[in-house]
Amino acid sequence: MSSSRMRGRAATVAALAGSAVLLAAVPAFAHVTVQPSTAAKGSYSTVSFKVPCEEDNASTVKLEVNLPTDHPIASVSIQPVPGWTAKVTTTKLTTPLKTDDGTVTSAVTKITWTGGKIEPGQFQQFPVSLGPLPEDTGTLTFKALQTYSDGNVVRWIEIPQAGQPEPQNPAPSLQLTEADSGSGATPTATGSAASAPQSGTAAASTTAAAGDSDGTARALGIAGIVVGVIGVGFGVYGGRRRTAPAGTGGSGGSGSSAGAGDGSGDGSSPSA
Repeated sequence: MSSSRMRGRAATVAALAGSAVLLAAVPAFAHVTVQPSTAAKGSYSTVSFKVPCEEDNASTVKLEVNLPTDHPIASVSIQPVPGWTAKVTTTKLTTPLKTDDGTVTSAVTKITWTGGKIEPGQFQQFPVSLGPLPEDTGTLTFKALQTYSDGNVVRWIEIPQAGQPEPQNPAPSLQLTEADSGSGATPTATGSAASAPQSGTAAASTTAAAGDSDGTARALGIAGIVVGVIGVGFGVYGGRRRTAPAGTGGSGGSGSSAGAGDGSGDGSSPSA
């Protein structure tokens, strides 16, 4: 095979590889989603509808979120979003909800935010408190409509089906999980409480042992000082007794140390 043909094939392979890299680098379109995506059944949870602006030459100016009517939620509270105004739509329920606070005959079925702008390349979150979440389903679906400043409306209303590819405009959904019974936390707390007295006893024993050691050390130190003082006293007293003959002896008369009192009379000290 000629070198020119080999170079041609290499160029073709490189071009195909480059095209594959470019295709992989193209980001998937963002969707309107619920954050976080899971919550416990029967709980009161705060979620946010995260809305990205996918247009290059238009801003998002309106968001409509429809709450499920087959599993209505008794309590819905909206957190204010600067620059946006929220309008709540309620509907009379065919079957009233019974809650701990009484019977609920109407529920929020739609929330509409207007007045603000989400510029291209930006996103906005719209927080909502929901509860109590239903216990007889595993998913809550919130169909949403996103309106742009150029009049384009994107309908996020398609419901994903098991075993099927994700639809182009999936509806935001919240997965409901079983409530945590908390049984796992109780043994841990009990174990911690039970271990606290043992830790305290061990600390007390250590402190007592340290106290005994300190007391013993002090006693030994005092005894050592006393013995040292007594020893010094005996040393001084003994030294005085040894030097007494030297001060009174007539021979030599030179006032030399006790070693000079051996009768030699020459007044010199003994050699070392």
